[in-house]
Amino acid sequence: MPKTILGYSKWFLLLLMFFLARNAVAAEALSMDAEAYNHLGITYYKRGQYDQAIVDYTKALEMNPKYAEASNNRGLAYYKQGQYDQAIADYTKALQINSRDAEVYNNRGVAYGVTRRDDQAVADFTKALEIDPRYAEAYDNRGVIYWRKGQRDQAIADFTKALDIDPKYADVYNNRAYAFYYLKDYDRAWADLHEAQQLGAKIDAGFLKMLREASGREE
Repeated sequence: MPKTILGYSKWFLLLLMFFLARNAVAAEALSMDAEAYNHLGITYYKRGQYDQAIVDYTKALEMNPKYAEASNNRGLAYYKQGQYDQAIADYTKALQINSRDAEVYNNRGVAYGVTRRDDQAVADFTKALEIDPRYAEAYDNRGVIYWRKGQRDQAIADFTKALDIDPKYADVYNNRAYAFYYLKDYDRAWADLHEAQQLGAKIDAGFLKMLREASGREE
C-alpha cells in the first residue's frame, strides 16, 4: 500500500501540487494577456483610433474583469467619442475596484461636468483632492464648475490653488483671467492673460477684444 501523509497518498499530493502550480502559471499568463490588450488599446487611443481602443480594452476586461486601469482607459475612449454615460459607467467600475485613484475621480468629474451634473462633478473633484491634495488639474476643473454654479470666490480660490501647485499651468491663468474680467478686475485679468500668453496658451480673440474694450487698454 502506498505510504500516506495525513491519509492521502504521497503521489496524489504531488499530482495535486502539480495541477495547482500549472493553474497559477495559467492565471499569470491570463493576466499578462489582459495587460497586453490594455497596452494595445493605449496605442490606438494615442492615435485617435478610439473604436479599436475600446475593442482592446474590452478584451482586456473580458480576460480580467477586475482590471481597474483598463476600465478607466475604456472610459477615456468613450469620453472622446462623446459617449459620456458609458464613460461614467466605466469610471465607476474602476472606482469600485480601486476607490483610492484620484485620477479616475477627476475623469468622472469631467464627464459629470460635461453632462451638467455639476454637484456630482464637484463631489468627484473634491474626492480626488482628498486623495491627492496637490492635484492641480482637479483644482482647475472644480474651479470651472464652481464658476458655472455662481460660486465666484470658490472658483478663483481653486484657480489660485492650482497655480500655487503648478505656476506654469497656462490654461488656469486663462481661466482666472476670464473670472477677473467678469468681476471687472481688469488689472488682474490682464496680468493673468499676459502670463498665459508667455506660457504659450492660445488666447481667444473674442475675449481679448472684450477685455480691451472694457478696460480701455490695448496691451
